Amino acid sequence: MTKKLLFTLALVFTVSLTVAQEEWGDVDKNKVTMRELPPVWPGCEASSGDPTAMNKCFTTMLSKHIAKNFKYPAEAYKNNDQGRVIVDFVINTEGKVEIVSTSGGSEALQAEARRNILQIPQMKPGMLAGKPKAISYKVPFTFKTGK
Repeated sequence: MTKKLLFTLALVFTVSLTVAQEEWGDVDKNKVTMRELPPVWPGCEASSGDPTAMNKCFTTMLSKHIAKNFKYPAEAYKNNDQGRVIVDFVINTEGKVEIVSTSGGSEALQAEARRNILQIPQMKPGMLAGKPKAISYKVPFTFKTGK
């Protein structure tokens, strides 16, 4: 009876440890490594669980989103207003975009960059140790009229 109980406990512990490793990190001797998983953009669900594939899919989808939604402000274009705008934002614990700051360029260019980033769709939030975590990003926008 005791052997059976010990075997069952050992089996449960082993399965629990394996599940914990997959979900939030790796255990190697006395060192625990927490695995941060990026937010999951709609359409990137197939890459869930593989941080490298998730990052690649997120970056690809973000680039496509920015290119598709980019609009040079008409007045700024007409006035040959050019510059580089940096947008700092987070995907919060609910998977929504929050702009932290914008810098560079004119107010019109900053407003366009913010508008573009705020149109990012809601997604599954980033995770750390199995819990939602806000993940920060910094994206540059270069505005050139070509004139």
